Amino acid sequence: MLVLPPWFLLAAVILLAWGIVGLLQKLSTNYLSADSALIWLVVGFLLLQPLFYTGKSILDHPSASLGWALLSGVLNALGSWALLAAMSSGGKASIVAPFTALYPLVVVLLAPLVLHESITLLQGFGVLMALAAVFLLSL
Repeated sequence: MLVLPPWFLLAAVILLAWGIVGLLQKLSTNYLSADSALIWLVVGFLLLQPLFYTGKSILDHPSASLGWALLSGVLNALGSWALLAAMSSGGKASIVAPFTALYPLVVVLLAPLVLHESITLLQGFGVLMALAAVFLLSL
């Protein structure tokens, strides 16, 4: 019997949720500005917080960790706004969503410098293939 690691189901939820999100973002920006769509995105996010956060006080953590999380939130909001603005300004969801989904490439490129992780030759080849895919999608 195949036993999947615990993270696999969560990754499948991400795949499904973010896949549907790409369509919903385009549908919303057909009628809303990127600014308005971002506000509603945040409202939707906040609706789930009571279900997911049952931990200790949000301030009861090391300040460096809180700073990284806050910066992550700011960059997430900036990226979300830019994605919505790209769709609002005529970008096709079938091109914009896959292109922006390549954000892990930034992690792959920065991880060796910041986190001292290594990248194999095969992983480097994967990065090149992902870049080729974006190029082909944009044609």
